Amino acid sequence: MTAVTDFLLNRSSEPRLESPAPDRETLERAFACAARAPDHALLRPWRYLVVEGEGLEALGELFASTCPNNSDAKDIAKLKSAPLRAPMVIVGIASPKVHPKVPEVEQVMSAAAGMSFLELALQDAGFGVMWRSGPMAYQASVRHGLGLDDHEQIVGFLYTGSVSSAKPSVPRPTVDEFVRHWP
Repeated sequence: MTAVTDFLLNRSSEPRLESPAPDRETLERAFACAARAPDHALLRPWRYLVVEGEGLEALGELFASTCPNNSDAKDIAKLKSAPLRAPMVIVGIASPKVHPKVPEVEQVMSAAAGMSFLELALQDAGFGVMWRSGPMAYQASVRHGLGLDDHEQIVGFLYTGSVSSAKPSVPRPTVDEFVRHWP
């Protein structure tokens, strides 16, 4: 096995994150890795928003604004505090382009692959990450509040920072559980 394979086999999502977040140089290198995602026709169908500091509170307010007027105060508080679980949240955005040979779904998969590369690069730099999606990724008001165009969609929220306490190892399936040979 190579160092890359060993790294992948030990990768994990870390929900308990604290400051410091990645610095500018680390982020630039990680985004350069994201740009290496498979990209048919070199359309670069992705973009990212980096949210930190007061922006995390604004993101929480945006999340909370999706609640109906009769929502429980606990639910609203939970949405407001969600982005505060890490010192930085990176919003991965699929921004597909019209192309005769590259369908939109392929471009969304490219954006997701870029998000995965970003996640791996940040972990390799020593930071913890947790890729989250959930209902907020699919709310039109969240997309518009973040400035996305109508054709764009959120592929995930990448929470990142320093690991405050590692979580226990998660059992993984054996290869035989999800791989078959055909025919």
